[in-house]
Formats: sequence, structure tokens, C-alpha cells
Amino acid sequence: MIDVDGTQLGIYTVRDALKLSAERGLDLVEIAPQAKPPVCKIIDFGKFKYEQQKRDKLQRKNQQVSLLKEIRLHPNTDIHDFEFKVKHAINFLEEGNKVKAVVLFKGREMAYTEQGEELLNRFIERTQDVAKVESPLKLEGRNMNVILAPAKTKSKKKQ
Repeated sequence: MIDVDGTQLGIYTVRDALKLSAERGLDLVEIAPQAKPPVCKIIDFGKFKYEQQKRDKLQRKNQQVSLLKEIRLHPNTDIHDFEFKVKHAINFLEEGNKVKAVVLFKGREMAYTEQGEELLNRFIERTQDVAKVESPLKLEGRNMNVILAPAKTKSKKKQ
């Protein structure tokens, strides 16, 4: 059994431990039930739960949520459209989000997968100063994709 301030009180029977905690007006909480003998602590359970909720809330507040944004291209995407989509991807990456660039192949375009690969390589090249490749080029069915994650140095400057 452990006291409020963290000192060990020794090994007590359940009845004695409950009696001691009741005398102090506190709760007896089982900390490690799998230990031999089980470890219990005398604490104010309401205060413990409140502090735990505060810690959880603070942890969630400091947690950075990154979303996966998708940019869709086609093998015959024009230069202006490509530049426009690259600009969007750079904005997403600077905000701290991941970007999934996808080349969609329709019908007979599947015969020209090398054009899609070339397009994605150009995409990676244009975003290399703000992003790093998280997963390499993959052809999945009629889609070829690559996932880019924000580079640490650039995303911190933006924030």
C-alpha cells in the first residue's frame, strides 16, 4: 500500500487498507492489480480523476492533427493546371498536412503509365523544398499515387 505522499506503508489486508483509508477520509485505489501482491494507493479519487482529465485535455490541445489532402491529376494534365495544383499542394504542406498526389487513368490511358510516372516525378521535384516523399510511387489499379509529408524545417517557419 502507498500513502498520499508516495511513501510505502507496507503490506496490508484488504480490510485493514480500507479501514485506514476511511479513517483519513480518502479512497483506496488499486494501481497495479497484476502485481504480487496488488498495489493500492490512498488518494482522493475525485481529485485524481480531475487532474487526469486536465492532463488529457492538455495533451489533446498540444497534439498536432495532420490531414491527408488529395490532389488528382490525369496523364494529359496541361502545364497551367499542373502548376495550379502544385501551388495548392505547397499550401497544404505548409499548413502541416500530408498530400497524396494521384494520377487517374481512364480507358486506354492505362497503356501510358510512364506519362503518369513522369508527371508525378515532376510533382515531387516541384515540391521537394517543402516536402519529403513518405511513400514512393505506386500503381494501384487505375491509379498511380505518391504520398508527400511536410519537411520539418519549412512547416515550423510557417507556424
